Amino acid sequence: MTFKETVDREIGLAAKTKDRIRLSALRMLKSGLHNREIDLKRELNEAEFLQLLSSMVKQRKDSIEQFVKGGRTDLVEKERAELKVIQEFMPEQMPEAELDALVEEAIREAGATGARDMGKVMKILMPKLAGKADGKAVGEKVKARLAG
Repeated sequence: MTFKETVDREIGLAAKTKDRIRLSALRMLKSGLHNREIDLKRELNEAEFLQLLSSMVKQRKDSIEQFVKGGRTDLVEKERAELKVIQEFMPEQMPEAELDALVEEAIREAGATGARDMGKVMKILMPKLAGKADGKAVGEKVKARLAG
């Protein structure tokens, strides 16, 4: 079953159980998927789907952060619920040790010697980590490793 079929099936289940928040999040996911396919003029492959999910997760986390600062607990809860639904479609996050090994490998591959080479390292790393690790956390790890 493709990820598109899975999303459609989950939309049907959410509609039957009258889970409004889940249904809303799934429709948003389907819409994002559809828009990306229109942009590319073809169906997404798995890596592109994971990239879409990662960007949606990042958007939700950023929104949660902003709503917390603004004292909007009602919106924080809505975003957290949507985030949880989106994360159900993502693969399990990569263990810390495995991530550290990939960071070291990418640094060697890029020939990175300092913070100015961070872009080269991230360019190598991110396609391998799509959906498996938070980009912000990976960036911080790379930055710390190149600084030290």
